[in-house]
Amino acid sequence: MVKALRQFKKGILDENPIFSQAIALCPVLAVTTSIVNGIGLGLATLAVLLASTLVVCFIRHFIPAQVRIPCFIVVSATFTTVVSLLMEAFFPALNDALGIFIPLIVVNCLILARMEAFAAKNPPLAVAFDSLGMGLGFTLALAAIGAVRELMGFGTVFGLAVIPEAIPRNILMILPPGGFFVLAFLIVAARAVRARVGKGEA
Repeated sequence: MVKALRQFKKGILDENPIFSQAIALCPVLAVTTSIVNGIGLGLATLAVLLASTLVVCFIRHFIPAQVRIPCFIVVSATFTTVVSLLMEAFFPALNDALGIFIPLIVVNCLILARMEAFAAKNPPLAVAFDSLGMGLGFTLALAAIGAVRELMGFGTVFGLAVIPEAIPRNILMILPPGGFFVLAFLIVAARAVRARVGKGEA
């Protein structure tokens, strides 16, 4: 259990998919113009990641090595379809805002990497904690980027105005270059936090 909790913590800070590993950046830069979009895509990815890795963990001994990647994609596609249909039914506005990036969860680098590197080699409990940690770390990173871009670009957080109209908005923040700038600054901040935490633990 202690090992599983350590694995959970790794996904949030030490091996954060975005701030540490810099993977799955395409949707990060495309949909994080608001915090709601970031959280929505993050939670959708977390759900697909958790379900897919657990299924792979249970069927790993029955998958021939030569076709493991196609099998992983089929598993991921199945749960992505389920999540997509649920979002279309219960959160249509969010589903429309995220657009093509919901179906593209199928080939998200994070999901395929965790299935190949962890789920196919470890027991279910460790896989569950790993997926929850990675998925939560991914969601928090998306939310942080979305919050900064929304605040600076629109002057709002969760759609609520927090910056007076008299203060000019920075339109660059809601464009792709703004996403790169925010991502870069948050990666630097995350590394500083990891270094400080590492010194404290030492």
